[in-house]
Amino acid sequence: MCMFTTRPEILGTFGVVTSTHWLASSAGMAMLERGGNAFDAAVAAGFVLQIVEPHLVGPSGEVPIIFHSTKTGKTEVLCGQGVTPDAATIEHYKAEGLDLVPGSGLLATVVPGAFDAWMLMLRDHGSLSLREVLEPAIYYAANGHPMLPRVANTIRDQAGFFEKEWPTSYALWARNGNLPQAHELFRNEALANTYTRIVDEAEQAGGGREAIIGKARDLFYRSFVAEAIERFCRETEAMDTSGQRHKGILTADDMARWSATYEAPLTYDYHGWTVSKMQPWGQGPAFLQSLSLLKDINLASMDTRGPDFVHATIEAMKLSFADRDIYYGDPNFVTVPMEHLLSDGYAAERRKLIGDKASTVLNPGLVPGYEDQRQRGVGQFRYAGQTKVEGPGAGEPTMAHLRTEKRGDTVHIDVIDRWGNMVSATPSGGWLQSSPIIPELGFALNTRAQMFWLEEGLPTSLAPRKRPRTTLTPSLADFEGKPRMVFGTPGGDQQDQWQLLMFLRRVHHGLNLQQSIDLPLFHTMHFPSSFYPREAIPGRLVIEKTIGEGVIADLRKRGHDVEVVDEWTVGRLTAAEREPNGLLHAAATPRLMQAYAVGR
Repeated sequence: MCMFTTRPEILGTFGVVTSTHWLASSAGMAMLERGGNAFDAAVAAGFVLQIVEPHLVGPSGEVPIIFHSTKTGKTEVLCGQGVTPDAATIEHYKAEGLDLVPGSGLLATVVPGAFDAWMLMLRDHGSLSLREVLEPAIYYAANGHPMLPRVANTIRDQAGFFEKEWPTSYALWARNGNLPQAHELFRNEALANTYTRIVDEAEQAGGGREAIIGKARDLFYRSFVAEAIERFCRETEAMDTSGQRHKGILTADDMARWSATYEAPLTYDYHGWTVSKMQPWGQGPAFLQSLSLLKDINLASMDTRGPDFVHATIEAMKLSFADRDIYYGDPNFVTVPMEHLLSDGYAAERRKLIGDKASTVLNPGLVPGYEDQRQRGVGQFRYAGQTKVEGPGAGEPTMAHLRTEKRGDTVHIDVIDRWGNMVSATPSGGWLQSSPIIPELGFALNTRAQMFWLEEGLPTSLAPRKRPRTTLTPSLADFEGKPRMVFGTPGGDQQDQWQLLMFLRRVHHGLNLQQSIDLPLFHTMHFPSSFYPREAIPGRLVIEKTIGEGVIADLRKRGHDVEVVDEWTVGRLTAAEREPNGLLHAAATPRLMQAYAVGR
C-alpha cells in the first residue's frame, strides 16, 4: 500500500533503536556501534530517558521488559515492578482518612523497580560495562540537555505548588526562582552525582563485570540510596491529591528484600502471529483478550480508518478491559482465570455482545466461581466527576495535553540488534510531579500504589509486598514461530489500545510500521482509569479528527460518545521488526515531535 508517512520507515541490517526521545535512541545506537548488543542499548536508552523526559519517568520508577535472547533461544519477561512496603495495609491508609490511595505524594510509593531490572538484564544478557551504559545519562545530567518544551511547561504549571508544598522540588526545577525555558540546557547535578557514586564505588569494590553490576544493585537497594529514601519518607510530610499531607512508609528494609525477577510471558496465537505479553500483574493480557474477540471478525475486509474498523475494535476493547478491572492482579496473591478468559468458548460468548450499536454499559464477563468477586469489583466502579482532585500529579503524565486535569504518560524503547536479540521496555514512574525531590539523590519517588483499591477481597486490594496491576505493557510478537516484532507506547490505559490498532493494521492490511503508526488513532475511556481518581466515562470514544467528518458522524449514529481531538495528538507508538533474512525495520511516532527511530 502506497501512502504518505511523516518520516521513512528505517531499514538496515546492523541494528535499530527506537524510543520516545531522539537522545535516548542515539544513546542506544551508540552502544550497538561500540559492539554492544540490544540489551546494552536498551539499558543506556532507559537511563537517558530518566534525564531528558523527567516529567514522564525517573530513577525510582518501574519497568516491565519483554525480550528475546538468541543465546538462550527464549522469550522472557523481566519484572521491574516493585512491590508495596510492609506497612502498606488498608487499615493504615483508612486511618489516614483516605478512601483511595492518593495519586501523588509519599503514600503512593512502592519499591523502585527499574534500577534492579536494568541491572539484572545488563548482567545476564548485556556485554558492555556498567560505566559504558550509564555514561550517556550521567553526561546529560551533569553537563546539561536541551529541555523539552513539555518539560518546561510542566514545571511552570507546578511551580506555585512546588514553592508552597514541595520546596525540594522547587529548589531543583526552579533554580533561585528561575523557571527553565524550553530548549535551554538543564542540569541535574545531584542525580549525576548519585549515578557517578554508584559506578565509582561499584568499580572500587573490585571484581569482574558481573560483580561490579551486582555491587551497583547493592548500592541502590542496600546502601546509601535506600537509606536516603527511608530517611526522606520518615521525616517529610508531603501534600498529595487527597488535599492532605502524609509521610511515606517505604523503608530501606522494604528495598533490601526485593529484587527484579524473570518469568514466562503469556501468549496468544492470532492469524499466524504469536503475541507475548506479561502475566496479569499488568494489563497486557487485555491486548490478548481483544485479539481473541476479534479473531473471527473479518477485519481484513474493513477500511483500517473506516467506521466499521473503529467500531469493532472499540467494542472488543470495552469488553476485554472490563475483565481487566475485575479479574487481573498479582498472581502471587490471587488466582487469575486467564486460561478461561482466553478460551475460544469464552471469546465466542463475549463476541455476541459486539453489536451494531455502541455499548454504554460496563460489562465484565461471568467466570464460574468468581461471581462474588465480579459483584464486588463492579461495586468499585467510579464515574467521571465523583471525586474531587487536589494538588499536582494526579493521573499518568502522557495524556495531559488531551485532558483538562493532569493525566499522565511514560516512555518506551524498542531495540533489535544484528544477531536478532530483541528488547521492548516501558519505563515509567517517579516523574517530577509525582512526589517531592529527595535532594541528596536528585529524584522523586514513584506513585504506582495508586492502582490499588482500599477495599478488601479484590484482586487489586492493597496488601504488603504486592505488585500493583500496572498499565505498563511492552509487546513482542513472533510470526510463523520466529521472533519478529517488538513494539509499545506510553499512555496509561491507552497503551494496549493504541498498540492493538498498530498491530491489526500491520497484520491485516500489510502496512509497514511507520504507516501503521501514522494513521489516525483512537481509544475508549469506557472503563475505570487505573490512575487517581479512578473514573470511567462510559461510551466515550476519543479520536483524532483526521479520521474524517464522515467517519465521526457515522460513529455518533452508532451511539459512541465521540470526543474529537486535534490531529497528531493521540499515541506515542514505537516499533521494530526483523525479517527472517536479517532486514531490520524501525519506526517512531511523529506525535509530540520527539520520538525517533535510528539504525543502519
